[in-house]
Amino acid sequence: MKPVRPETYRRLIVLTGMSIVLLFLANLFWGSVSIPFAEVCRILTGGEPEKATWGYIVLHARLPQAVTALFTGASLAVAGLMLQTVFNNPLAGPSILGINTGASLGVAVVMLFLGGTIGGSMIGFSISGYLSIILGAFLGASVVLGIIIFFSTLVRSNVMLLIIGLMVGYLASSVISLLTFFSSSEGVFSYVVWGLGDFSGVALSQLPFYCVVLSIGLLIALLLIKPMNALLLGERYARNLGVRVGRVRVWMFVSTGILTATTTAFCGPVSFIGLAVPHMARLMIGSSNHTGLLPATLLVGGAVSLLCNLISTLPGTASVIPLNAIMPVLGAPVIIYVIVNQKKIQYFN
Repeated sequence: MKPVRPETYRRLIVLTGMSIVLLFLANLFWGSVSIPFAEVCRILTGGEPEKATWGYIVLHARLPQAVTALFTGASLAVAGLMLQTVFNNPLAGPSILGINTGASLGVAVVMLFLGGTIGGSMIGFSISGYLSIILGAFLGASVVLGIIIFFSTLVRSNVMLLIIGLMVGYLASSVISLLTFFSSSEGVFSYVVWGLGDFSGVALSQLPFYCVVLSIGLLIALLLIKPMNALLLGERYARNLGVRVGRVRVWMFVSTGILTATTTAFCGPVSFIGLAVPHMARLMIGSSNHTGLLPATLLVGGAVSLLCNLISTLPGTASVIPLNAIMPVLGAPVIIYVIVNQKKIQYFN
């Protein structure tokens, strides 16, 4: 395992941090609705804007969306890094265990089978609207995560566990296809729109909950840095070092599940960040040592998400481009580079 060069690492962290600050500010000042620079500054400093709608757009749309993009990108990137480590596979990502598909199945059940409402008069409560979609996605992802954690206690082989995750994902996709086939065109359209990904799904009132939950998942990942470094040397070597591989693997799945389920529930199945960003971070620091790689991945993930959110805006049109139409443009070249140069580049050294 190559050590991270301190000077190079500090330089990259500073540059990435500055990029995040600039991109975050750009997300506040740039949008589909044109707002003068001075007015945005007045709104952010607590002043009264010239138009009330401008204040609402900046504080209730752009600000939550920028924070959501930052946390979502960091969370999905860290989740992808952990999965690439636990499976020792450079092409593993958050969707590899079927957690994304489980969330999509939960949303499909709510939208296409339950008509957008959870509960009813017989149960004594009813949840409808966007809250029902979030709850459905979270429940679907949690069920799949529970299945994966259960099998992780029975199956020691990471390859077999990977296959189980893929099979669970295929089963969920099959159910989604059946629900789509027997549903109305309006329901299918709503489901497809949700599947395109969107950072505007977290309202200002929901933002503290969203950030706290993701922070818990990220904290668990940070606490697993040393065991993950041991896993890079092989499970047998890690056991000789006193690492409880089974327990570490379960906690890695818990952290991945929290990060993936929460982000997918609120933002939809955002693609490519978890798959591509860890490779970007590895290429930047030139090492797979998680002591430097995990914080770098976290920061690069946030920067990439802020950039994609900025690109998605269409000034003067009051509309945005779907995230999953932008992410592959940035992520696909990275993955192709990894595949073509996999013999030259040692990702797990």
